[in-house]
Amino acid sequence: MENNIKGKVVVITGASSGIGEATARMLAAKRAKVVLGARRADRLEALTAQIKEEGGEAVWLVTDIKRRDDLIQLAGLAAQTFGKLDVLINNAGISHLSRIDDLQVEDWEEMIDVNLKGYLYGIATAMPYFKKQGFGHIVNILSTSGIKIVPLQGVYAGTKNAIRTISEALRQESNGGYRVTGISPGFVRTEFIDGMKNQEMRTIFKEKMEQIAISPEDIANAVIYAVGQPDNVDVGDIVIRPVVQD
Repeated sequence: MENNIKGKVVVITGASSGIGEATARMLAAKRAKVVLGARRADRLEALTAQIKEEGGEAVWLVTDIKRRDDLIQLAGLAAQTFGKLDVLINNAGISHLSRIDDLQVEDWEEMIDVNLKGYLYGIATAMPYFKKQGFGHIVNILSTSGIKIVPLQGVYAGTKNAIRTISEALRQESNGGYRVTGISPGFVRTEFIDGMKNQEMRTIFKEKMEQIAISPEDIANAVIYAVGQPDNVDVGDIVIRPVVQD
């Protein structure tokens, strides 16, 4: 599968830490050309320098996926630097946990802006390149929260399931023109929970994460598997979680 990764131009959002960073490192090690987007310039710059030191190819651009223009510029950087865009990995995300009847409407709006609209902006940005080239691959990082519905995660799970539905529609509409993959991680050891506003829930999740969480590299391996398949093979949905997760 390595031969089907070498030379591919891959845009990754949320690339400054966690799953995005691990995926960037693994793809670059297999000689993909990675284009890194996230909000933290210092981390992107450091990651890019490390990849280059190890013989890889990488460029970066500060990117807020709530801004469609940022994603347009990120894809443009890929095309300008490497001449094409093979894969877009929609990875950046945010989670706010609360009861629905607590009416944390601003939190809902932020999750919709990032997890739903941000992913749609990514798809909209990649599609013109894919149509022109006649090929392309969208990888959407989803969540097991959208598979097992539990209290406090209703709106978050809803945004992830919306993208799950959109992904399948896109796959069918493409009639084999594009590959579309959804990857649903369970508990992963990342900084994701740091964005949770509910301190009690953040503490609970942190303790559980320390006990059972798998590594970002475990999810990155799933991305590598999907991206590295032969061109006529489309990996649809991958669920990857700790063996002890409910």
